[in-house]
Amino acid sequence: MVSLQLQDLGARVGGRQILSGITTPPLTGGNLVALLGPNAAGKSTLFRRIFGLARGGGQVNIQGATSARPIAYMPQDNGGRPVLSVYESVLLARMQGGRLKVGPEDHAKVAHVLAMLNITDLRARSVGDLSGGQRQMVGAAQALVQDPQILLMDEPTSALDLSRQLDLMALLRRLTRDRDLLIVVAMHDLGHALRHADQAMVIDRGGLVACGPTSEVVVPSLLRQVFGVETRIECCSAGLPQLIVDGRADESCLCRAVAV
Repeated sequence: MVSLQLQDLGARVGGRQILSGITTPPLTGGNLVALLGPNAAGKSTLFRRIFGLARGGGQVNIQGATSARPIAYMPQDNGGRPVLSVYESVLLARMQGGRLKVGPEDHAKVAHVLAMLNITDLRARSVGDLSGGQRQMVGAAQALVQDPQILLMDEPTSALDLSRQLDLMALLRRLTRDRDLLIVVAMHDLGHALRHADQAMVIDRGGLVACGPTSEVVVPSLLRQVFGVETRIECCSAGLPQLIVDGRADESCLCRAVAV
């Protein structure tokens, strides 16, 4: 089974030290990990450093990989070249790594991923004509079509409506189980972390604050320390964890944090 471990990881961007000293336990396949932290904490830079797009000290250790390109990365602003159709954009992502010949299995994989994400109806549309949420789903398709063993996703639900957010998070959780994937998702919605993530990593001001099971990491004391909010966590009537922020809860019980 694949695993990812960071050892004393740092990153510099434009001559500035953004991340330093990030060390984690092994994060293993079959788990969905929520990457949490305030704005400008360094979440996107951490993904870029793991994927090799940013420089810095320390090590990214991957064990158990069975392919030469085990990691796929979905950045925040992605969806392919605007002049391409959705189908072409996803097929191009499938061919990353230098393969020149497209085979029937590649077309079948693209069709499968589009259907899995319920965006088959967009296949002939130009990427440049899509809404922000549609482009975000195309970005998810581009990452999944590569058959990664480790998937890094930077705010994949930020432009989606609530129904799409819940569907995508449920799909990602299911894929971790069915395919032994390790999926790390940067998110601001603490409710999604509580409901869907097996583990959570919290970074703040470029350093790791906590990493472990979500129920042990996303706790009132940490949220007070990192986000400066008073919270408590209860079970709603559906039996799901619910975040109470400054005395107010989401009555929909969809595990979403409600700002005052």
